[in-house]
Amino acid sequence: MDFELPESHRALKASLKDFCERKVKPYAREWDKDEKFPMEVVRELGQLGVLGMLVAEEYGGAAMDSLAVAVAVEEIARYDGSLALTVASHNGLGTSHIRVFGNDAQKRKYLPKLASGEWLGAWGLTEPGSGSDASGLKTTAVRKGDKWVLNGAKMFITQGTVGHVFVILALTTAEKRQKGITAFILEQGTPGFSQRPIHGKLGMRSSDTAELILEGVEVPDSQRLGEVDHGFIDTLKILDKGRITIGALAVGLGRGALEESLRYARERTAFGQPIAEFQGLRWMFADMKTEMDAARLLVHRAAWMADNGQPYTQAASQAKLFASEAAMRACNKAVQVHGGYGYTREFPVERYLRDAKLCEIGEGTSEIQRGIIAREIFKG
Repeated sequence: MDFELPESHRALKASLKDFCERKVKPYAREWDKDEKFPMEVVRELGQLGVLGMLVAEEYGGAAMDSLAVAVAVEEIARYDGSLALTVASHNGLGTSHIRVFGNDAQKRKYLPKLASGEWLGAWGLTEPGSGSDASGLKTTAVRKGDKWVLNGAKMFITQGTVGHVFVILALTTAEKRQKGITAFILEQGTPGFSQRPIHGKLGMRSSDTAELILEGVEVPDSQRLGEVDHGFIDTLKILDKGRITIGALAVGLGRGALEESLRYARERTAFGQPIAEFQGLRWMFADMKTEMDAARLLVHRAAWMADNGQPYTQAASQAKLFASEAAMRACNKAVQVHGGYGYTREFPVERYLRDAKLCEIGEGTSEIQRGIIAREIFKG
């Protein structure tokens, strides 16, 4: 059993640490305050190959693995959860749906631009009236000759206004519920397709989020992604890997909270000594370190299982569940360590706490993850 990262992954980690120290850390607070999507920095990540890590080399990608994505997302999240979410969702949702289930023509048309960061991908499942319960999906796609007509709305879509390529899930056979959903590829600017930005979020404020509106949107059958009525079945495979990356994102936030708190505790004095000397705080650090190390191991295990062709649904849910809740505990402790300063924007721990909350909600809530884990347990 080898707990050491491969040399290529260690090099990726070191490269991203250097990039984030220079290009992300000095600006993340302002991006968060202004709800500004850092498009230029995202494009630079594309030039580094970070937006095409899972894409095959023939389509311009880096042809790396799920473990590499986890390493990259953690390293970026240590500095900015919003930017890490952009990287995670671009690699794991829209791009991966096309990468895994697209035909050759679709892959050749979209993957090179997605892998380079010239285009950003978005993925639309959640709706105003349905999130965890996909059977409540109401967006429809009706066949009209060799075209499909889409009507409906999607909610809380990451890269919703800055994306260029959208994978949209729609009902094609309503009576079959989840088994009657089909995926379609839409491009920005398609007639009848519009985006409304969502502002005022608790956290992940510089990650772009939007509502998508589809009003009589016509797409040719060549834009259908995968088999008719097979979209949700394909989606489950996409979500499993997405949960690994959200787990990695949570680890990065928790790690950032720990590292920032260690720095503060060594510098801040009270009663004539650094507060790092007080047992109550030292025990907080012991808990934070133990839980974040355990979370990383769960994330890396799930990624390793995915990369080695093993069933990983349960492992992905375990990693996402534990990492997200452990990150919330770590970030909450970090604010406590900082005291009154932790309640201000002067230090990044308050932002980490706000960002970490999404990890308990996005790509399946903690409650959904517990349901999946229990289901897998009782299968045996």
